[in-house]
Amino acid sequence: MMNTTITKVAGLLVLTAALLIGCGGSSDNQSENADSQKKEQELTEFEMTNGIGPVKEEITIDEIDPELAKEGMRVFDMKCGACHKLDSRYVGPPLGGIMNARTPAYVMNMILNPEEMLAKHPVAKSVGSQYPTRMTNQQLTREKARAVVEYLAQESQ
Repeated sequence: MMNTTITKVAGLLVLTAALLIGCGGSSDNQSENADSQKKEQELTEFEMTNGIGPVKEEITIDEIDPELAKEGMRVFDMKCGACHKLDSRYVGPPLGGIMNARTPAYVMNMILNPEEMLAKHPVAKSVGSQYPTRMTNQQLTREKARAVVEYLAQESQ
């Protein structure tokens, strides 16, 4: 009889501990969601328009540079084409008209800093949530990312 009582008490203690741990976890998730929303609210107007990352200034494309666009096409085919197509949804979103929807700095920051963009930028988070595979950092230089933007601008015309 005593062993049964001890077993019941031990079982209740384990159940109570599991419930307390479970409740604590949801509090952490609520805290993380609140932190995420706070970070979104902390984005500057520039970051909302141009993204979060190493590109801290506006980039303009007045005239397409054919040589830079050609280099961008080569980089796109090598680094981006496995997940992105220009005219159709694939592993990632279609990019053919992206330069009509986003600024050059935004696209460059998405290329150069996808982890933080997907974690903190509301537009990137929204688009990213529609695809099961998250964009990975392809370790491009700023110059290569700029070339890809030039290529995408050419394709968006």
